Amino acid sequence: MTWLKVVETTVSGLGYELVDCERSSSGLLRVYLDRLPNQAYDLPGEVVTVDDCEKVTRQLQYALETVEADYQRLEVSSPGVDRPLKTPAHFARFVGAEIELSLKEPFQGRRKFSGVLCESQHADPAVEAGQAWGLVLRSPDADKPLSKTAAKKLAKDLASGVAQPAQEVDEVLGFTLDEIREARLVPEVTFKGRSRQVASPSTGDVAVDEAQELGGQKK
Repeated sequence: MTWLKVVETTVSGLGYELVDCERSSSGLLRVYLDRLPNQAYDLPGEVVTVDDCEKVTRQLQYALETVEADYQRLEVSSPGVDRPLKTPAHFARFVGAEIELSLKEPFQGRRKFSGVLCESQHADPAVEAGQAWGLVLRSPDADKPLSKTAAKKLAKDLASGVAQPAQEVDEVLGFTLDEIREARLVPEVTFKGRSRQVASPSTGDVAVDEAQELGGQKK
C-alpha cells in the first residue's frame, strides 16, 4: 500500500474528509482535512478543531510507520475557509456554494470566473462520473444583480430540473474537472468582517485557515 493510500484510508476511517495532501522535497508531509456533514465528533460544530488535527496526527504517524513512509515532519490542518475543490465528491458536497475557479485555457478571453456551483445541464458520461459541473454566473447587464441567496436557490433548482436559466443570469458556465486549473470556495465572512473561528485550548479563538503544526520527526 502506498503512503498516499495510507493517508486516505486513515483520514476517512476516522470520519473525516481528505481535502488535499502535499509532500515537499524538504520532507514535509502536509495533510488537509475537513469535517463531514451529519457526522458525530467529540466536539460539536462544522469546522475542524485542534483536537481533530491532533487525533488524526497520532493515527497517521502510526499508520505511516507501518509502510516506512519517507517523511521528516507531518503537519495536519484545516483546509481553510477558501478550501480547494479537487474531487467529484468535493464538488457534489458543495453544490449551491459560491466558488472561484480558474481554467487551464481561456474562455471568452477569461480564465477566472466566480459564481454558484450547480450540477451540469448536459447528459453525458462525464456528468455521471462526477467530472462535469456548472457555474451560475451573474449577468452584468441585469437590471438588478442576482443576490447570493437567489443564485444558490437557482443552482439547486437547476440541479433538480425545476428551473431554467432566467434573464437575470448571463449563463451557466459548464466545465469538466480536466478543464480547470484550480477551484476554491469563496470565504464566508461574518458581519464583523472576520472568517469563521475554531476554538484552540491554548490561544482561545484562532482563524480556521490557520495551520496547526502538530507533527514531529519521524522515528
